[in-house]
Amino acid sequence: MRVIFMGTPEFSVSVLEALHGAGHDIVAVYSQPPRPAGRGKKPRPSPVQKTAEQLGLPVFTPLNFKDKSDREVFASHDVEIAVVVAYGLILPQSVLDTPLHGCLNIHASLLPRWRGAAPIQRAIMAGDLETGVCIMQMEAGLDTGPVIARKATPITAQDTAETLHDRLAGIGAALLVDVLASGKFNAEPQSEGGVTYAAKIDKAEARVDWTQSSDMIDRQIRALSPFPGAWCEIKDERVKLLGCELVSGSGTPGLALNDQFTIACGQGAIRLTRLQRAGKGPMDATNFARGFPLLTGEFVA
Repeated sequence: MRVIFMGTPEFSVSVLEALHGAGHDIVAVYSQPPRPAGRGKKPRPSPVQKTAEQLGLPVFTPLNFKDKSDREVFASHDVEIAVVVAYGLILPQSVLDTPLHGCLNIHASLLPRWRGAAPIQRAIMAGDLETGVCIMQMEAGLDTGPVIARKATPITAQDTAETLHDRLAGIGAALLVDVLASGKFNAEPQSEGGVTYAAKIDKAEARVDWTQSSDMIDRQIRALSPFPGAWCEIKDERVKLLGCELVSGSGTPGLALNDQFTIACGQGAIRLTRLQRAGKGPMDATNFARGFPLLTGEFVA
């Protein structure tokens, strides 16, 4: 099929590669414009733009589609379908209506649960037992379109946002390739019940409150790993918490129950397994303790 691909972050890359590998004619790739990044704040192309250029595909990075000329260029590609995966812009109806079969979106949840910006993180934080991927026909509303195909996957007690992201990206890529191969785009409206919204993660959510239960803190740490990373203060230094496990134990919230980074919570305890100091790389707890030990009876905040 003649396809326009629209995506920006790493989650979208595997889908672009799968479409290219399946032999579809990707006539244009759209991505968010390069943003300043790194110490020099030089414009950095998105992961999708980098991949598209490596594959020799033409890339377009309009700021938005308010300019008539951008909409005209989009229409000039004359495609059968557009695939939109975490593109980062709300597309106007005129753009959604341009491809012959409309625009398909891969959304990383089992709609209508977790519509919105952060479905992977919100599913983990809420303690959901499963999530999945939906191939959706796009419309003007926020993730409200009818669903063409869906596939579920369990959320394990070890899953972080990173591991779940990678698994869902693979599932979504394979499912989309199957949908396009079938050439069938019949869609079912989403249920009107069970709608939840996955609001964008706020930085204020990242600090750990040790008075919460160990279950809640465990989900918070896993949901925010590796980015933006839950954090606390250890010896007055801000430390990212990137991995943990539930363990037995109790005590005053924030108390180190041993020198193995086992911390008492409001209910129960967790053991921190992966940590990161500012300006340093992530480390497992054993290596972290060699340079930054936490002793029994000390407190984190």
